[in-house]
Amino acid sequence: MNALLWFLRAVLFVVLLGLAIKNGSEVELRFYFDTAWRLPLSLALLAALGLGVALGLLALLPQVMRLRRRVTRLERQMRKQRPEAPAVQADRAES
Repeated sequence: MNALLWFLRAVLFVVLLGLAIKNGSEVELRFYFDTAWRLPLSLALLAALGLGVALGLLALLPQVMRLRRRVTRLERQMRKQRPEAPAVQADRAES
């Protein structure tokens, strides 16, 4: 199974590398105040992907923090409700 995953990753890498090589022509990104950047299309797409992933993770951050606090609170409650383990008697340990 592990070999199959590595094979699929390698195939995906080769396909994406070929896509990046084929789309190496430059594009112009225009911003406000007549500012413009010229960069390869593959780099512009990679930057857009990275920005989308970063914004998605940032949007999930409050929910993740809320869930972590809830898990910590539930673990604390569970420890309070769990009865203490009885002490091992010395005579039982010796036999």
